[in-house]
Amino acid sequence: MSFADDLRARIRADGPIGVHDYMAASNAHYYASRDPLGRGGDFTTAPEISQMFGEMVGACLADIFIRAGSPANAAYCELGPGRGTLATDALRLLMGVGFKGERHFVETSPTLRAEQERRHPTATWHDDVDGLPERPLMIVANEFFDALPVGQWVDEAERTVALDGDTLRFVPDGPVTREESRVAAKIMAKISAHLAEHGGVLLVIDYGYLAGEQGDTLQAVKRHERVDPLAHPGAADLTAHVDFAALRAAAQDAGARATRAITQGNWLETLGLGPRAQALAGQNPDRAHDIAGQRRRLASDEGMGNLFKVMAVHHRGWPVPAGLGG
Repeated sequence: MSFADDLRARIRADGPIGVHDYMAASNAHYYASRDPLGRGGDFTTAPEISQMFGEMVGACLADIFIRAGSPANAAYCELGPGRGTLATDALRLLMGVGFKGERHFVETSPTLRAEQERRHPTATWHDDVDGLPERPLMIVANEFFDALPVGQWVDEAERTVALDGDTLRFVPDGPVTREESRVAAKIMAKISAHLAEHGGVLLVIDYGYLAGEQGDTLQAVKRHERVDPLAHPGAADLTAHVDFAALRAAAQDAGARATRAITQGNWLETLGLGPRAQALAGQNPDRAHDIAGQRRRLASDEGMGNLFKVMAVHHRGWPVPAGLGG
């Protein structure tokens, strides 16, 4: 029996399930059963578009590491590290300034863990953030929070997924008036408490909104195309826009400091994406056109530059990451 059949049987037996539970179950099956990245998958993340993305993240962390006094016990950590591409590019910059610490990955997908292990055989893997080591951590969460389940409400009624014959449908129908990820807030609180106690910084890079906007942002992607979120349970990537205001509040409540959130394009260009693209093009003139296109995709308003946001959370004694002050 397929996951979709199991889900329908569950709803027939127990009744409609909340959007939160539907998204959690679908994504758990989805990520456990495939490598979703790249042309042969369902979507492409920024680290897979260009090495420049990971290099900008690494340059930011290298600067933080130096300004924090180059603590020998600091470790690199990534939440949902995909194929390990971002870590490869970021650690190249970090190690260039003397970082020799451990690397820790929070990943539940056996398929992606195998790919990460191929690139980072000395890493330590965790199923969740609870087991992270008690030391200063430099954490990267790129397109991590958007895959965490959200609950939705239509006025005061929680939206559920029900069956109409064999067809999944949302109940009640109507415009979504509130969307909330309690899981995201809980994880942010745990990470922030860890940073507040042990030191370190978290970079959150994801698509989302800044000031608590509301509405239905649940979406599904399959083979690089938007599809109905209920059409392919367990076989399409389900995400929702990240509420950066809620994450910031959770971080501050847990005792850490949180920066403002700005657009990814602004942040990358401030860190030096333009000069890096020019240098790469100079070294690889036959790829100059492609490199310029990668820069546009990462930083322009027509690409990822405006939709994606960047925010940092850090220990009170650690520096504010470059580009996020003010």
